[in-house]
Amino acid sequence: MIRTRQQSGRGDAALLSVRGLEVTFPTRHGTLVAVDDISFDIAAGEILGVVGESGAGKSMTGNAVINLIEPPGRISAGEIRLAGERIDDLGSTALRRIRGRRIGMIFQDPLTSLNPLYSIGYQLAETIRAHLDLSAGQARERAVDLLDQVGIPDPAARLDAYPHQFSGGMRQRVVIALALCADPELVIADEPTTALDVSVQAQILTLLRRLCRERGTAVLLITHDMGVIAETADNVAVMYAGRLIEHGPATTVVQRPQHPYTVGLMGSIPRLDTEVDRLTQIPGSMPGLAAIPPGCAFHPRCPHAFGRCQRERPDLMPAESTRAACWLHAASGDRGPGPAVLRGPHDG
Repeated sequence: MIRTRQQSGRGDAALLSVRGLEVTFPTRHGTLVAVDDISFDIAAGEILGVVGESGAGKSMTGNAVINLIEPPGRISAGEIRLAGERIDDLGSTALRRIRGRRIGMIFQDPLTSLNPLYSIGYQLAETIRAHLDLSAGQARERAVDLLDQVGIPDPAARLDAYPHQFSGGMRQRVVIALALCADPELVIADEPTTALDVSVQAQILTLLRRLCRERGTAVLLITHDMGVIAETADNVAVMYAGRLIEHGPATTVVQRPQHPYTVGLMGSIPRLDTEVDRLTQIPGSMPGLAAIPPGCAFHPRCPHAFGRCQRERPDLMPAESTRAACWLHAASGDRGPGPAVLRGPHDG
């Protein structure tokens, strides 16, 4: 398991620890595995980026942490611990005390988190009072302070405005304020910058980094954008077809990716210092849950696949400074052409 920067530097225990997580959906034709044996840690003050294409299992992993999986889906294996306390087996009442209070959630579309019939101030104050023992006046003061912290101009005046009176970027800032109402230990941010223009996206990411550093909050950042990961995350977990296929420090994974899928993701990002005729394209598409191939799920799309990839599914193994689920990094035996064939986006 990759140790986080904070853990390796101070020896702290992980704030969030996920081990062997499996999420399944029973159907008439068999059981579909949406998240398959996922393990990772996040330390206080760290941002872990979870990245992959649509359908990789990123959002399902985030929903599993707070047990918001729609039936008939369920957590069928593994465990989730928050500050050492197991939370995946808690009852609904205990879970409601954790959601919002100890774990905040930032959803992709802010309009799904905000009620159009109530003012921003009302929604913030009600959320604050649901988790903290404060009077109505104290809750309103805290709401103003939160709006100020997330960069809403003239927060006291905007408190009585309604969601439709805010721009998309401002609504996302309000959603971040909602997630921070009770000063949670962990924030799960699911595609928090999707559909925002580039300048607003940069502001939101800067805000997340600042709040993380100043408050010591751990952040699980879910995104499909490797550019967002490169700018924001301390560590990165790359997912494909429900499994974790590369895990390591974000700088290392971005500059020297060790899984062919990660190499493809990085190659699809335009660079200012290099001229190319066309960006890298990963052929094919993510397999559906009912059609995940045997062996390595990526092998039908992989330019380096060989016999073993079609027969055996690799687990994470050491690959330079990261860990990658790829037989190119096998220590011995049928390993194929070897890791030297992989060329990262900064390899000239």
